[in-house]
Amino acid sequence: MKPVKFKPLVYPAKVIIAWAEAIKGNAKIRDWLAHNGYPELYTFIYALHLKEEARDWLIKNKFPHLLALIQGVERNEQALRWLQENNFTLLYHIALAADGENSSMNWLLKNERDFAMVAFNIQLVKNEIQTDHDDPHKIS
Repeated sequence: MKPVKFKPLVYPAKVIIAWAEAIKGNAKIRDWLAHNGYPELYTFIYALHLKEEARDWLIKNKFPHLLALIQGVERNEQALRWLQENNFTLLYHIALAADGENSSMNWLLKNERDFAMVAFNIQLVKNEIQTDHDDPHKIS
């Protein structure tokens, strides 16, 4: 098995805040991310909304760690274990916090405060997707 190559996730605080807002649904900021050098954060939003082509893009463009974050939020134990084994501690805690784990949210608030907003907004989207999925009047 050949090693997986990753592109780093190093962003200024304003980009992390923009990402959090885009996750929450701000299309103008989402599009700004795409046109200003952050296509992985733009694509992440579509992948979070269950778009397979976006998930494929993340893998093909060396961002499997962002896909593992999404899968971790979806309670995929293998993805969470993969994040831990590959030292993506921040993404691991974002995934757990976005799934309602208070200890991980506290870890984010203590260690990576800006990313706590990312986790909170992912949780909002996740809950909205689940509500839509559970609604018998909507087609999934």
